[in-house]
Amino acid sequence: MRNKSKMTVVGVCLITAIACTPVFRNHGYTPSDSQLANLVVGVDTRTTAEETLGPPTISDAKTGRLYYISSRWRHYGLNPPKPISRNIVAVALDSSEVVTNVSRYGLEDGEIVALTRRVTDGGTEEITFLQQLLGNIGRIDASDLLGEP
Repeated sequence: MRNKSKMTVVGVCLITAIACTPVFRNHGYTPSDSQLANLVVGVDTRTTAEETLGPPTISDAKTGRLYYISSRWRHYGLNPPKPISRNIVAVALDSSEVVTNVSRYGLEDGEIVALTRRVTDGGTEEITFLQQLLGNIGRIDASDLLGEP
């Protein structure tokens, strides 16, 4: 009996230790400095930049930029995940799709950006659930019940 309680305590301690072990996750891709050195500003185009650096994470047609984004997150126990590092490489292009600038940003360069959301209004904020339920009673058609077109 005493052995079982010791084993249970040891098992609980092991599970607790394993649960509190941080887990790191890597997301995305950013080119290395040696790959960026192969990119010549004013000479390379969008096509040659993508061949040299690989396909971008995001391509913005409006501003003519290619973005390569990678991040490393730390998951620890029941706490929400936190970003450890974030790297962004922005390749700026002009109107003729020639590389004009290459910038590298890190997590410390970031700032909070308020994104606009385009959400369709459902129109159900003004009426209650009961009003919605009773509003459908008058919409029943005999052809719906009989299955005829």
